[in-house]
Amino acid sequence: MSLHDRIFSAVFPPSADVVIPTPTATPVLGSTGFSESFGGPAGPDTGTESVAAEQIKWDRAWHAATAFLSVANEPITAAHASQDERSLRAKWIKPFNAETEDAVFYLLSEDSRGRQLRKYSTRDDLLEWYYEELVEDIENESALVQIFQTLQVVQTIYLYPLKHHILPILPDKGSQQLAQAKINLHGLFAHSIPHGAFCVLLGRFLKEQAFIVLNITATNQPQHEPNECSEARQITMKVMKSLKNVGLAGGRAQRLFAEVMNEVLTKHVESEYAGKWSSPSSVPQDLRDWIENEFARFTVEVLACLYDEACEKLTQISHASVQKWQQMGISQLGALRVNELFNVVVDWENGSRGAMEDLKCYINNPSARLHVTQDFSEVISHRLLQPGASTMQILQIYISIIRSFTVLDPRGVLLDRVARPIRRYLRERDDTVNIVVTGLLADPEDESLSPETLVELATELASTGGLPVDEGKGADDGDLDWDDMNWMPDPVDAPADYKRTKHTDVIGALISLFDTKETFLKEFQKILGERLLRREHDFDKEIRVMELLKIRFGESSLQACEVMLRDILDSRRVDLAIRNSEEMHLDTFPQLQSKILSHLFWPSLHTESFAPPPSIADLQTHYEAGFAKLKPSRKLTWLPSLGQVTVHLDLQDRSVREEVQTWQAAVIHAFDSDANGRHCAPVVRTYTDLKASLQMSDALLQNALAFWVAKLVLIESRPDTYRVLETLPSSTTTLTTSFAATTAGGSSSSNSVRATTTTTLASSSNALAAARGPLSGAAVRSEEDMLSEKMEVFWQFVQGMLTNQGPMGLERIVLMLKMVVPGGFPFGNEEMREFLAGKVREGALAGGSGGYRIPPH
Repeated sequence: MSLHDRIFSAVFPPSADVVIPTPTATPVLGSTGFSESFGGPAGPDTGTESVAAEQIKWDRAWHAATAFLSVANEPITAAHASQDERSLRAKWIKPFNAETEDAVFYLLSEDSRGRQLRKYSTRDDLLEWYYEELVEDIENESALVQIFQTLQVVQTIYLYPLKHHILPILPDKGSQQLAQAKINLHGLFAHSIPHGAFCVLLGRFLKEQAFIVLNITATNQPQHEPNECSEARQITMKVMKSLKNVGLAGGRAQRLFAEVMNEVLTKHVESEYAGKWSSPSSVPQDLRDWIENEFARFTVEVLACLYDEACEKLTQISHASVQKWQQMGISQLGALRVNELFNVVVDWENGSRGAMEDLKCYINNPSARLHVTQDFSEVISHRLLQPGASTMQILQIYISIIRSFTVLDPRGVLLDRVARPIRRYLRERDDTVNIVVTGLLADPEDESLSPETLVELATELASTGGLPVDEGKGADDGDLDWDDMNWMPDPVDAPADYKRTKHTDVIGALISLFDTKETFLKEFQKILGERLLRREHDFDKEIRVMELLKIRFGESSLQACEVMLRDILDSRRVDLAIRNSEEMHLDTFPQLQSKILSHLFWPSLHTESFAPPPSIADLQTHYEAGFAKLKPSRKLTWLPSLGQVTVHLDLQDRSVREEVQTWQAAVIHAFDSDANGRHCAPVVRTYTDLKASLQMSDALLQNALAFWVAKLVLIESRPDTYRVLETLPSSTTTLTTSFAATTAGGSSSSNSVRATTTTTLASSSNALAAARGPLSGAAVRSEEDMLSEKMEVFWQFVQGMLTNQGPMGLERIVLMLKMVVPGGFPFGNEEMREFLAGKVREGALAGGSGGYRIPPH
């Protein structure tokens, strides 16, 4: 050290990173003994001088060796990768002089006294110190995370002094130590680079390059140019070789490459084949070709860069490996189609058969089949089987499921799995049977049909020609056909109660929703009765549907429906004969037309009665006389609450023409001002007067008043007092009434027919405007209405039992009713409990621990 440097070091101490050798003249003082004062004379210590001298020599040798091995404090970047080894050595490696060589020999040679004294010490190991120094330098170097080629420069710089100066001193030229040094260095590279940063960096690089090499682009994006793909391929191979050279091509990089290629395969399947459902589908074959020609080639090239021994072997890819990758691609395609399956089913009528053909290539094992059904059932439960979905929507999608899953699995096992929750849910919907029957009776060519009509059933019934449902056959009936050379056993994943069917029968699947076919036929009879009573002409559609259903169910099942249809057709002839005999021509007003029904074959009809207008009553009398002449042995019973009336009202500033129910026409007729056509003051009627004069129930009267108030024909001038609104005010918002909030369908139990009436009532005044839409009601009584009426009859039996026998429990009451009621008791414990609870709330019964009893009066 020069004089200038010594003076500078004396004034400015060196940094902590600089290793200062122990000076030669450093005194070695003995330690203070027991009972000696500090700083006293030291006793004799033989050998102390020699040990101190040896320590000084070791320290000075350590300083010289570590100073040589220390690398210049300058960042190593990727720019240095272009320099040769000589340039790198001149920049970072210090000269190896004789003093350094002697120091290294003294520290590492087994013959040196310093090494012998420290033979069992783990602290004074030069190679361990060098490794720790390397750890500190690399952990502080953030550029290594940025670019992997920098690590090659670092490896060259740090291994050079070991290979050329340090390790040759050891036995066998330190080949074992060199290999260990490389392992330590590569391990250091792997552990010093943060795992997250390494994965993100390498994963992003591989993903970007793979997308370019394999020409995978986002939707509506242009394809990459060929030279761009070639350049990306070269860059990828160069980086992969760099990773292998610095020891980072181990399990972590390989797993990351596998994850990236799996993501690349998934991205390719999604970008190329998502939403492409045309049939016939070539997607599976196109995917297999792409994997064999593009995906497999790129994968092999990258793996050849990551492995040394397997490079030549991997370039010759086996057909089994390609098949495995192709199966992976088909699995990705299957996963895509499973995710799209609900939309495929919904869009089935618009042409999505190709998606099912693709999915058919995926379900080649029981686990894949189970995955399809489980995933689709979860989607159905979440998106379809909800209170917000209408029964019409559920039935439409169920029909599409039947057709699509038949293409997917003709044996019907998958359809059986996914259909069970749908069928169970549809059974709980009260309007399911009504929609099914209405759809069968619909006319697909009628443009005025409601969107809530299941027209698909009418089309299906016409296309299948009324194929019969396979009923009463067991699961093994297919085995009885010994001549069937195409017979196949049931699939291995078929449930125990699986039943094979020979036909894809949409109508049969919907009819079998119900416990028995009688449930369907009863609803069909009810809706057919509604249609026959509402329509005047053209029953060709109903006749055709009945003939097709006869093929399916047999003629005996539809006998009652045949009688109903014959009644309507015969009524035309009888009605014409009666009107001709009694001179009740259609050019006179009011008019009366009737339909004569055989009540034994018709479902229960509404029988509410009221007093018709006098003019209508006179017509009914004439009609009865004509019927008695034509059929003396039969008696005609009128059902005044059935039928429809065409009402034409002439008011001062407008005219109103409506198709209404009979009781609505009777109520507005009660406000007729003058039969002779003279203008009089508006007629005022109170609710009590109307009820007494018309002999009408509260339900029918309230419904009729609410209807005419909503049509701005009547107005409630005072509470329960009504008059005709001859002239509309300037602002209709000033019309307020307690009935304004009542809907036009407030009395659903008020419409029925056994002999229907159609009437036109006229009053005096001029026409200006027309109101809209009649209030429609059901002519055939619902099952709930009939059961409620029956329960009231059973109430008489319950009262008699409790009066005569005292308090009784619920089970005993039900048991007694089943014994004493003619024809049996049709209700269970739950229905009876609810009915008796209602009687308890009304005060007609008293309940307690001893059972139900009649309360004392």
